[in-house]
Amino acid sequence: MKLTRQEFRDWPHKSITLMGMSGVGKTRLANLLRRRHWFHYSGDYRIGTRYLDEPILDNIKHQAMQVPFLKELLRSDSIYILNNITVDNLQPVSSFLGKLGNPEAGGLPLTEFKRRQALHHAAEVAAMRDVPEFIGKARTIYGYEHFVNDVGGSVCELDDPDTLQMLADHTLMLYIKASEADEQALIQRAESSPKPLYYREDFLDSQLRDYKQTYGIEYVAQIDPDDFVRWMFPRLFRSRIPRYEAIAREYGYTVTTDELAKVHTEEDFLVLVEDALER
Repeated sequence: MKLTRQEFRDWPHKSITLMGMSGVGKTRLANLLRRRHWFHYSGDYRIGTRYLDEPILDNIKHQAMQVPFLKELLRSDSIYILNNITVDNLQPVSSFLGKLGNPEAGGLPLTEFKRRQALHHAAEVAAMRDVPEFIGKARTIYGYEHFVNDVGGSVCELDDPDTLQMLADHTLMLYIKASEADEQALIQRAESSPKPLYYREDFLDSQLRDYKQTYGIEYVAQIDPDDFVRWMFPRLFRSRIPRYEAIAREYGYTVTTDELAKVHTEEDFLVLVEDALER
């Protein structure tokens, strides 16, 4: 969606999609706006509660069935397991994705890892395609004036022009670009606390090949899961930058993390968007 400053000001029910790598401040901003009559649509929350709910629960139950005490309770319907996913706690989604590598260190075999990656991709596409419906629900059911779509860091990996065009038709697309200092901080954070990530399959295959050659590894089961994530994250980060920039050029606008750091109120945010439109 392309708008002038005045058109944005006059837009009675604003709808904005926030894009960028995990950690650039999308959710902090969405939480700020949520307190000011904006409906916060979390893509990852929708993925976890709607499209990956059953696979997540199946994975948890599979783990629980390895414990004899829990196995008998589950089989006799004495206990049940539910996801406790919230907008502020998306750990079950991350845990389901898992990490590639040695099963004794909590890693997944390549086939299972790719299966979960494919499920996540399909779920993310579906969650983004739900945005127009939720824009309507936000106003007609919940009574919110405006809508903010807080997407996961992997939205640039969808490779689905129809979904991106649909988002652009219904929302103003805003890419939050990390400054050089913030890039380094995000990479350091990922290295100190490696978390499961989504990778495009061709990117995963090429990087996995390089990793195995670099470290003389023959089998995926020999890979330390955390070490692989640490090695991959800077490469993933840099591979996503041109993808985000291309989306912003075609469909939307760009602001920086330095600019976003100065946003403390809804009014600050609206001014930031207007300035981006003018650029």
